[in-house]
Amino acid sequence: MAKIVICAQIDLPADKREEALKTAQPFIDGALSQDGCIHYDWGADLNNPTRINVYEEWESEEALSSHFANKHYAGMLGHLSSFGIDNAVSKKFRVDAEGPVYGADGNPTAQFG
Repeated sequence: MAKIVICAQIDLPADKREEALKTAQPFIDGALSQDGCIHYDWGADLNNPTRINVYEEWESEEALSSHFANKHYAGMLGHLSSFGIDNAVSKKFRVDAEGPVYGADGNPTAQFG
């Protein structure tokens, strides 16, 4: 079973981003409590004052599907919309290989095996 990774960029008015992030904790914690959620994080993009970067990792397509049907997902959509989304782009990736960035020698490697 392949893991699923989601990467998203959400743009809000710059003067609303901090409040949106500070008040998002219940939705983040809710997603993290769901079966199959490995990682779920929102962060301010330090190079763009309007952008929130979202990173998610799910154990399976089934876990992600369950998340999409859950109240925490619906709540997150409503929460962000209340701040006035200017733009949003999200992509999902099915992961077929995983490995460490650094090899035993301590050097970074792009290879998976």
